[in-house]
Amino acid sequence: MDYDLIIVGMGPVGATAANLAGQWGLKTLALDKSDVVFENPRAMGFDQEVMRTFDNIGIADTIASHVMPYRASHYLNAQARLIRHIDAAKPPHLLGWAPNYVFTQPPVEKAIRANLGQFPHVDVLLGTEVIDVQQQGAAVSVQIRSKDGETRDLSCAYVLACDGGTSPIRTQLGLQMEDLAFDEPWLVVDVLLKEGAGESLPTTNVQYCETARPSTFVIGPGRHRRWEFMINPGETPTDISRPEAIQHLISRWLPAADYDIWRASTYRFHALVLQQWQRGRVFFLGDAAHMTPPFLAQGMCQGIRDAVNLLWKIAMVHRGNAASTLLDSYQKERAPHVRRTTEVAKELGQIICERDPTSAAERDHRLLQGMNTARSYTVRQALIPGLQDGLIADSGPAGELFPQPQVTNSDGKVDLLDRFTGQTFRLVIASAFPDSRELLHNLQHNLNGHDLPITVVQLTDSTPLAPEQFREHHGLLKQWMTERGCQVLLVRPDHYLYGGAESLQDAILLLERLLGDLHN
Repeated sequence: MDYDLIIVGMGPVGATAANLAGQWGLKTLALDKSDVVFENPRAMGFDQEVMRTFDNIGIADTIASHVMPYRASHYLNAQARLIRHIDAAKPPHLLGWAPNYVFTQPPVEKAIRANLGQFPHVDVLLGTEVIDVQQQGAAVSVQIRSKDGETRDLSCAYVLACDGGTSPIRTQLGLQMEDLAFDEPWLVVDVLLKEGAGESLPTTNVQYCETARPSTFVIGPGRHRRWEFMINPGETPTDISRPEAIQHLISRWLPAADYDIWRASTYRFHALVLQQWQRGRVFFLGDAAHMTPPFLAQGMCQGIRDAVNLLWKIAMVHRGNAASTLLDSYQKERAPHVRRTTEVAKELGQIICERDPTSAAERDHRLLQGMNTARSYTVRQALIPGLQDGLIADSGPAGELFPQPQVTNSDGKVDLLDRFTGQTFRLVIASAFPDSRELLHNLQHNLNGHDLPITVVQLTDSTPLAPEQFREHHGLLKQWMTERGCQVLLVRPDHYLYGGAESLQDAILLLERLLGDLHN
């Protein structure tokens, strides 16, 4: 067999998947039909989970100059009245990173690809397309064609189709997308402000919920700004994309002399979810598996969550640390999460896209009542669900994301916890847990004969620290565990909680159940 894994498509999702595969030691081929990174921005936002992943693969510092925290979003009605306010959770940040970011895609995408150079077992082929995929028992045969027309046949254990919304592999296999009933035409315009321009622009992101033409304004890094305009009946994508039409639309905010148009593209904002995410040894990720309207900035996030969810499972099965049935949890976990997140984005889109004046007035009244009776803004992170099914227990905070505190380790180094543990299973023990020694002895006993990648994180307030002990700063994780009545946590490599326990007996049962679930 030529490879453990072939990844088709080298956009942000495919390139991130290739980095994760490299970290897990999988012999991987990543390929893309294009031989260059697309030079125009497409995605513009990602969240704390994605930034945590970028840090896990080692590029957070590299991309810092192309990324900045996301501003609050103000929803304004036709009378410029604030009807909804979505903001980020305030510090200290639960996952160690700001809740949401804007970014400039081309340099970030280049950094993700460049990071693959550290993995000698990851090959990259650009200017190469897949023309056929055939499954043959325990292997997949993949026929590829280079840009000079040469064809080759390769074999691998698994294929990840990260080949975009039109996914030729999905089409070849005849898989169907479920339509969640959202289909709206929009123009997306990215501009670069000229030096000294833009002082009069809004200081927050704005959703203009106006029946005449719903539109969006987003503040990007540096001089990058984005406008999105709903295309009105009678307008054609070609006509509205002309420079003079764009300048007319933006003239409400800026004169044409204040900016250069970087990119203008028309889209139909869809809400689609693949009905079958896996066909044998072929898995679908990113836009090949789902399409999300952009109103929650979750499109790219959804795909990177796919990669983080799937890669450790493939590695565990490949190493013999888990039964192949573990891979069945991919769709079981990701599809409901994607569906709910997409529905939230759709609900926000329906608020913004309302064109009927009577319905818009009813919307305004309802949202204003909500702002008057609840706190004045919605926390964006509260709109994103956890896991409801799959490889999770039925105890404590199972399915929630594991917080990431800043800690000091036994060498006196201060950093985020992931930078000490990596993406392994983690057994997290509270500082007040009285039975730590017995639990660690039981862990060693239970792991006899299991090559499970697991790291012990024992929180403590004492000094000196043993190698598995960490002193937490700010008390964020301690408080989080106390609120959930947990003294012990079992964390998966993708940072989701397998489960939690309060007593020694429950913690032992939780560990035994995990080992059983992995091998059944």
